[in-house]
Amino acid sequence: MPPKRPKSSGASKIKKKDKKNETPDEGASESGHPEHIFPLVLTSVTQELFGCRADEDVTGENPYKLLRKEDIVQDMKTRAAVSDFSPVKLIVLEYPEDELLLVFDRDFTYGQCFYLVLTVEAKENMMKSPAQADDDEKLEEDEEEQVIEPETPESHPWISLGSEQEIEDESITQARPRLRYKISRMKQHTPVRLSDWSGGYVECPSYEDKSFSITRMERDTSTQACRDTTDSSTQTLWKSPKNMWTQYEPREFSPEEKEQHLQSEDLKNFVTSVETRFEVALQQNLLSDVFCDDWAALCEDDGVPTGKTDTQLKEYQTFMDLHFSGEKSISHVHWHPSISGVIAVAMTERLSLEERIDNSTKLLLNPSYILFWSFTDPVNPQLQLECPEDVLCFQFCPSDPNIIAGGCINGQVVLWDISAHVERLQDTSNKLDKNGVIPMVRYCAVSGIENGHKAPVTDIQWLPETFEVSRFGIPGENASRMSVQMVTCAPDCSVLFWDLRPPRATSQSLTDVKQKSEEKPPENPHGVPNTFKHLNLTWKPFIRVSLPKIGSSGEYSPLKFSFQDNTVDYVTGEKPPQDTDREEVCGFAQLRVPSAKQQKPLENISTKLYVGTEDGELVYTDWKMEKDNDSGRLFSAKPTHQFPAHHTLVNTVSRSPFFKDIILTVGSFSFAIWKEGVMSGPILMSACSKIMCTIGHWSLSRPALFFIGKEDGNIEVWDLLLNTHEPSQTQNISTASITCIRSSSSSGKHHLLAVSDRIGTLHILQIPWTLRKSSSNEKQNVRKYFEKEEERLEYLEKRQIKHEKHKKEMEAEQLKKKTEPVVPLKQDEELEAEALKEYEQFLALEKSILKSMGLLTETIDQSDL
Repeated sequence: MPPKRPKSSGASKIKKKDKKNETPDEGASESGHPEHIFPLVLTSVTQELFGCRADEDVTGENPYKLLRKEDIVQDMKTRAAVSDFSPVKLIVLEYPEDELLLVFDRDFTYGQCFYLVLTVEAKENMMKSPAQADDDEKLEEDEEEQVIEPETPESHPWISLGSEQEIEDESITQARPRLRYKISRMKQHTPVRLSDWSGGYVECPSYEDKSFSITRMERDTSTQACRDTTDSSTQTLWKSPKNMWTQYEPREFSPEEKEQHLQSEDLKNFVTSVETRFEVALQQNLLSDVFCDDWAALCEDDGVPTGKTDTQLKEYQTFMDLHFSGEKSISHVHWHPSISGVIAVAMTERLSLEERIDNSTKLLLNPSYILFWSFTDPVNPQLQLECPEDVLCFQFCPSDPNIIAGGCINGQVVLWDISAHVERLQDTSNKLDKNGVIPMVRYCAVSGIENGHKAPVTDIQWLPETFEVSRFGIPGENASRMSVQMVTCAPDCSVLFWDLRPPRATSQSLTDVKQKSEEKPPENPHGVPNTFKHLNLTWKPFIRVSLPKIGSSGEYSPLKFSFQDNTVDYVTGEKPPQDTDREEVCGFAQLRVPSAKQQKPLENISTKLYVGTEDGELVYTDWKMEKDNDSGRLFSAKPTHQFPAHHTLVNTVSRSPFFKDIILTVGSFSFAIWKEGVMSGPILMSACSKIMCTIGHWSLSRPALFFIGKEDGNIEVWDLLLNTHEPSQTQNISTASITCIRSSSSSGKHHLLAVSDRIGTLHILQIPWTLRKSSSNEKQNVRKYFEKEEERLEYLEKRQIKHEKHKKEMEAEQLKKKTEPVVPLKQDEELEAEALKEYEQFLALEKSILKSMGLLTETIDQSDL
């Protein structure tokens, strides 16, 4: 045996052990297997030729098979490229020995079921028996066991170099004994005074003191025998119940006793003694209501939800008729003002202008209708109003809900009277006529085409019954206390005022009056009421307000409008109480237009209009007419302000039912909130959304809430007190675009929202408690929010004015610099003389400083000179 080599360090031993424990994957090539093997795919034919069938000739316990090199070379010659050993042809030919090792890879460690060992060293390592491998390892470990032991260093005496003296000098030693002081506080003896206290009851409950929580190890107890106790009961005789009541009256002092008590000294002394406390109580009551019932304030409404709060709009009912609503769209929706559960919808054809012209004959044969739906019968309409053309907007008369005015697509204004069918709408028995036919009401009057609008009527509103407008546009007192005038607009660049009353009749002779009274009324075969017979085909507006553009030629095209006195400031949206002193009149036909001299003008009525145009603009104008001094003709003044509100047409101009000066406009892909009187811009402008906005509507019960209809059939609920940059919730209602939204509150606990779409379906949704219940101070908070936004606009306007002023000053300064005469350059000699003079001044200053510092003597100074 050769001599053992000494081991240099313990690190080499660890390195050799790591080398022996190296896994087959170490040193592998980039393809995923070691370089000394090559994975092969052997077909069943090759396995039979070489006697290496899987799981038969070679198994997982005995995976090795020696193949002769000559057999492999012969197989490659015979089978050529078909041979499974063709990929390793060059390696087999250069192999030094006669036998190659084939290994069965049962677990597909290297991707195939077999792999061929390519080197002789690897073949020998794999073919070694486990015992022989252990002997080789033991031999290598014996060669590495001898370790060189380190030698112990010898000790040497300590030699001082003076460092101990430095340490002693730096150390701190006590030169005197320490001083001790004791500080204490003098005891103060405070006298204790005990007295009875009648302020109330103070509870001092006991508590566990952890400092005295001692575990009791032993306890002495005693028992005493006592007699047993029993409980017994009996059932009393229950007689039949009887209704009992007690009548009483309050006991009062007599007048003599009252006077005696008021003049008594005891009462005076009592009032004098409690006067100070009573004043304090009154002052506290001004700060907070001490008499407020807290329990009643916690529950202001019987409809307070319990448990999980529901915020989604629920489907209450749906109205659609295949005959009337098929292939039609709903253009306008309005709840009946006085009959609960009745709603009217206007149906229009879903056709473009070119399609209407091509199908004009077909449309004449199929007239348009306004349908009345009732909750008692969701299948059949209760009433249908015949229209001369498709109606885009309509509204009930504020003073008489049986009178309806509508605007047609051809520019005409239509009137209906449904007084004869009120009982049918109020009937809840859900009965049809004997023949099962829905009653049809023909229109009473229609304006002449030559006197009305030249474009579709897009908005119509009644003037309130509190005033009327003269032909000069001046508001006056309405003696009849009935709404007899209305306002319409259309994209023909005009806003028209209409009056339902015939003009004042001229003086007639007694014979003419007698003959007219003796004439029989004409027959009416279609049952059309004679309410507005005097207006049919002769009706024309008495005021035409045009909208000329500001600063340029042309006119604005109005689509929607709103004036201030069209809304009132109340909570539930119900009709305000009417005056009891209204004059009793027979009807609209008996009313006459009063003389301008008899009208009393009203100064507190605003004549301003907000108009949304076809180009996305919001125009602020006055409907008062001005008179030309030369010709005497009346003309409209130019609008006072114009705002670029939206990108395309404005489809909503609506005032808040809680604030008369707050207006909501909706158009294209955004909405805006404006305040009347603030002319610097909107107080709130939403960001552009991805889906077009089609309609907007204020909530009638919450000041901070409004709804926005979208083109994809969704409804966005916006809460100004919750979020102003995004809606508080979004809910899908229909697959088509939303065309109209109207809310109704028939009672305090029943709030409904009517939503119509473009495919002719009317959805009635129930508004949840969270979207209809207003908090006690919500209106004040919304008003404060609007005031803050107004202050923000004023601040921005001031900054803009300041910046423009600064910009003008800068431009003027630059212009002044440009216009100043150019100063000629100095000559070279003058410049050289100035530079020499400055240099001499510098030398003189330098000498004076050096003299003051003592660095320069007189001799040096003279020599320098």
